[in-house]
Amino acid sequence: MSTVSFKAVSLCNEINLNKVGEHFGLKKKFEWEDFVRLSAGQLKGILKEPETKTIMLFAFGSIVFVNMLHHEIVDAIRYLSTIEPRLENTNFDFQDDYTLLFDESSDQIPNIESYTNESLTVKSFAFYQMEIVSMVLAKSVALEKIESDIETLLDVIETVMERLQRGNLTFKDRNTAKISARILGFKYNTLSSIMILDKPDITWNNSSAEMLYQNLAHLFELEERYNKVQQKSNTLMDIVQVFSSLTQHRKSNFLEWIIIVLILFEIIMTLLEYAYKFFF
Repeated sequence: MSTVSFKAVSLCNEINLNKVGEHFGLKKKFEWEDFVRLSAGQLKGILKEPETKTIMLFAFGSIVFVNMLHHEIVDAIRYLSTIEPRLENTNFDFQDDYTLLFDESSDQIPNIESYTNESLTVKSFAFYQMEIVSMVLAKSVALEKIESDIETLLDVIETVMERLQRGNLTFKDRNTAKISARILGFKYNTLSSIMILDKPDITWNNSSAEMLYQNLAHLFELEERYNKVQQKSNTLMDIVQVFSSLTQHRKSNFLEWIIIVLILFEIIMTLLEYAYKFFF
C-alpha cells in the first residue's frame, strides 16, 4: 500500500500567486480561482530531498504540503515568505492533515473511493485526486480561520450590544465606522475569496473528479460551514446598521435641539430689541 500525506495550513487572507509564480519561472497569468503548484523541479533549491513532494498555494491564503515533514514545511514557508511577506507565519493555528491511500491488492475496497475524516482510500491513482484533496483541504482550513475571525468580531460587537442594553448611545461615529469597516472587509476579503460554491475546473470535464470533490466537500461540511459564517456576518452587519441608525438619530435630535435653541435665542433677541426701542 502506498501513501500520500497532506498538510493544509491557512496563513493569511490572500497570497499573490503571480508574484510566487514569476519567482519560480511559471509563465502564466494566475487568476483568483487558480493555484500555484510547486513540484520537485521548483523545490530543489528549498528542500534537500524534493522528490515526490509538492506544494500547492491558493489565492485565499491556504497552502497544502504533500509528502513533507514538519521541518521541511517550516523551511518552505520561510523561503516563500521572502517572496510573499504575508506568508511569514509558522504558528499553524489553522491546519488539517489528510492521507491518500492506494491499495490495489485489497478486495474490500470497491472501485469507488472509500472515505473517512482522516483518509481517502482508492485502488488506483488518478491524476485529479491530489488536486481535489488539496483544494478541499485548503478551503476547509481557510474556513477554520474565518470561523475564528468571526468569533473575534462577535466579541467586539458584544460590547456594543451591552452598551445598547444599558441605553448608552454615546458610541462615537468613528468607532462605529471602524467596526462596520472590519465587518465589510471581513466579508470581502474572506467569504468571497475562498469560493466555496465554485467547483474546480477539472470537475466540469471529469465525472469521477466531480464525484470525488462533492463527496469530500460534503465530508468536510464546506457548504454548511460557509452558510453559518455567512449568516453570522449578516447578523453582525445588521447589528452595526441598527446601532449606526440609532447614533444618527441621536445626532439628528441633537441638531434639532440646537436649531430650536437658536430660534428661541433669535426670538428673545428680537423681543429684547423691541423692548429696548419701546422703553428707550
